[in-house]
Amino acid sequence: MDINSIMASQLRSLQSTVQLSVLNNALSMSSTAATDMLKSLPDQPVAAHPNKGASIDVKA
Repeated sequence: MDINSIMASQLRSLQSTVQLSVLNNALSMSSTAATDMLKSLPDQPVAAHPNKGASIDVKA
């Protein structure tokens, strides 16, 4: 093997490692941002059920 093919192989390996690292960091930042966004949402009021408890069906 000559030096060029060794260097090319190492460069491909390094590029793959860097890509995985960047993707991992982006995923981590995205999940952190999504978690922060969800935590910052105000508490939503619970909507009342449209007919639960309002009427009773007594047909037999």
